[in-house]
Amino acid sequence: MSDQKITIEFNDKVVRQFLLASVIWGAVGMLVGALIASQLNYWRLNFNLPWLTFGRLRPLHTNAAIFAFVGNMMFAGIYYSTQRLVKARLASDFLSALHFWGWQLIIVAAAITLPLGFSRGKEYAELIWPIDIAVALIWVVFAVNFFWTLARRREPSLYVAIWFYIATIVTIAILYIVNHLSVPTSAVHSYTLFGGVQDALVQWWYGHNAVAFFLTTPILGIMYYFLPKAAERPVYSYRLSVIHFWSLVFVYIWAGPHHLLNTALPGWMQTLGMTFSLMLWAPSWGGMLNGLLTLRGAWDKLRTDPVLKFFAAGVTFYGMCTFEGPLLSIKAVNALAHYTDWIIGHVHGGTLGWNGFMAAGMIYWLIPRLWNKPLHSVSLANIHFWLGTVGILLYVGAMWTSGITQGVMLNATTEGGTILAYPNFLDTLNTIRPMMLMRVIGGGLYLIGWFLLIYNLWKTVAGAQPVNGTIEVFEDVGEPVADEKMTLVGTFLNPPVAFSILGVGFSCAWMFGGDFMSIAGLIGLMLCVVLAYAHFESRGKSWAAWYDRLLVNALPFTILTVLAVAAGGLIQIIPSVISHRAANVEDRLQIPYTPLELAGRDLYVSEGCYNCHSQMIRTLVPDVLRYGDYSRLGESIYDHPFQWGSKRTGPDLARVGGKYPNIWHLRHMENPRSISVGSNMPNYPWLLTTPTDVAALPVKISVQRTLGVPYPAWTDAQIAANVDTQAKGISDDLRAAGGYVARDKQVIALIAYLQKLGKYETVAPFKAVPR
Repeated sequence: MSDQKITIEFNDKVVRQFLLASVIWGAVGMLVGALIASQLNYWRLNFNLPWLTFGRLRPLHTNAAIFAFVGNMMFAGIYYSTQRLVKARLASDFLSALHFWGWQLIIVAAAITLPLGFSRGKEYAELIWPIDIAVALIWVVFAVNFFWTLARRREPSLYVAIWFYIATIVTIAILYIVNHLSVPTSAVHSYTLFGGVQDALVQWWYGHNAVAFFLTTPILGIMYYFLPKAAERPVYSYRLSVIHFWSLVFVYIWAGPHHLLNTALPGWMQTLGMTFSLMLWAPSWGGMLNGLLTLRGAWDKLRTDPVLKFFAAGVTFYGMCTFEGPLLSIKAVNALAHYTDWIIGHVHGGTLGWNGFMAAGMIYWLIPRLWNKPLHSVSLANIHFWLGTVGILLYVGAMWTSGITQGVMLNATTEGGTILAYPNFLDTLNTIRPMMLMRVIGGGLYLIGWFLLIYNLWKTVAGAQPVNGTIEVFEDVGEPVADEKMTLVGTFLNPPVAFSILGVGFSCAWMFGGDFMSIAGLIGLMLCVVLAYAHFESRGKSWAAWYDRLLVNALPFTILTVLAVAAGGLIQIIPSVISHRAANVEDRLQIPYTPLELAGRDLYVSEGCYNCHSQMIRTLVPDVLRYGDYSRLGESIYDHPFQWGSKRTGPDLARVGGKYPNIWHLRHMENPRSISVGSNMPNYPWLLTTPTDVAALPVKISVQRTLGVPYPAWTDAQIAANVDTQAKGISDDLRAAGGYVARDKQVIALIAYLQKLGKYETVAPFKAVPR
């Protein structure tokens, strides 16, 4: 090894750019959140404008919070810490700049298209297909820059934070690409490749794990770097961090189906999701304890240091949310909490408490180091902390109270469970209005705290000189020596990996096999665990030596991470792909939409109606009493995308077809309060004046046929005639009831769609061949 030293100047310019972008977009996302929270109490704040309705702004809020606020913060933290952990400058200044500006353009595109109603209709995955392609390309830029930097590292061993960054990069790539597979019908519209229950499973495999690998694992990596730095203490337990990482990335990916409990999702998938969700308690709390115990010996600093206050509170909120998540995945608890504000409180406890506080702590720690100037006001930072803490507690407490109240009222029955205690959905909505107002107050306090951060940042950097960090390193350090390099064979042919693969295989046989296979799998699993423990006790040093070698070989480490992540997704998704056929349904099969109904469904998606209404009647007595017979798997088999929903601000619509006359739906769209007194739904006057885009239907129907929907080979003229005939019938019916709307208007198509919901054909139930 050469003893010649060189000085490396880190690329902290891109860190500053991402940090400033996070601060700005965080304020934008929170402002939009405050507006839509207010709209739930004061419907007039929708302003009778299409681009300012709750249904269109809610996706803007969630995408801004996830991809703009946390995304930019994540990139800043990863780029800052990675350069110092690997003792190398980012591999490419061009890729770094492309990454930053490309990501900001994506955010701007989302901010324009979502309020305009261009949406795929899937939560956290609403962006239209051209933006999706841009996201994938910029993510590849990020990945290339990151792994290229690892290849040039001068620190041979990968520190724990790098493990979490690797898991984030490879897993988000897999999740995003699979869930966003679509077939375009125009430059701004597409239909999802998957449909019905298959789409539901893929969506929540993505949705749950986007939380896991975009909002959790990278922030854990940031915690493992910045928390010890701020506390000036080493990580509490290296061994615990190893267990935390591998158990988390393996277990997390299986838990998505807990978002679909008591629905038409096959029972074995629901049980699988619940089981793995409960298992998440262990690794999640292991990480939380590792973070908090790192502060041992430094707790006295929390009295004066706002950075440590934010970090300690953020890790605590992480622990709280990762306790609450598995709790909510228990079927009995989920029956009460799902579709209610409890879920909203849970999500915001993680986003504001975990992500937001970790972001604030990291930003306050970085500001003096990136601009070589002390923070303008420590006192303001401390005030920010207490405002944020009180704001979160008010917000989450209000949502817990509101959600439990909703769940109890909507599930309450009398007369031995045969009659609903509160048959009018609006009774529940009006009861929780004070809690919805309390949410606005709590969110407002949090937002005020964020503006204090902006002011503090502005006063600090005003007149300051940006600086880049430097480090002296030996010139040729970094490449693994010959006996440390690990081949692919060495990656897999070793006791830790072999026992892990065998354990997963026996577990699958136990959970999914027949009687004999299940017993054999259980016995094999128990034997595997005993042998693995015995081998570890007798040859633990060889396990540790193998892992030490793995950490100086980034490619084998990445391959094992991909396999750990992919296992759960493949085992869940492949069976649904194979079995998602019309011949495999229970006893009901969806009737395909007419062209006019399809146009109406696209309007329903565009307006974001799925943000407030579900289309899934659960297998629960109160749901059946309130909305009708429980939903079957086959009743949404042709839905691209599925519209089962995750929140009921309004009632379920799965069987609303035929329940009300056409004139009821017209008046409800004109002014919901003329039909449902006390409703907080916006008015939709533009639907009565805007023409339906009939010209787009031939391409849309052609794509639907490609996706497996059994449409006949209609000509353009036949499609137009079909639309005109059905629209004329609805328009004439409305005119007879005193409603005058031209038959080419959007509201006619939307009424056609709503009147179709719940219609099906009865088929012979599918019977499995006996084994």
